[in-house]
Amino acid sequence: MTLIRNIPLLIIPLIIYNIMMLISDINTQLIPPIFSLNLPSSGTWAISGGDLFIIIGLLLLGIEVFKATRSGSTSIIDHSVSTLVFIIYLIEFISVSDCANSIFFILTLMTVIDVIAGFSISILSAHRDITVAH
Repeated sequence: MTLIRNIPLLIIPLIIYNIMMLISDINTQLIPPIFSLNLPSSGTWAISGGDLFIIIGLLLLGIEVFKATRSGSTSIIDHSVSTLVFIIYLIEFISVSDCANSIFFILTLMTVIDVIAGFSISILSAHRDITVAH
């Protein structure tokens, strides 16, 4: 159970994206609307596959930031694995042509925010613990 808690959730969109990329042309799957909603303003809100990736990524980022508030020895492992996931996103964005789009770039930015937030929250928590101990 501890191992599962240390796995960064932002790896889920990466895995799904890579599976979709292997199965077919990812760019044609991300652009067309998956479904649409009629709004009271008479407008229609269409949600594409790319929008869904970003929405899921944002929800997972929120959970990751919440997870970063935990303290303990496992948080170091969590931050290290989050950094590794960011590096994988970055390498794929730079070197894989199917990942050279705004959707993948935004997911990559989410991993950067996860890494920065995780380390920042841990440092602030450690500083607060040291201050309280004195």
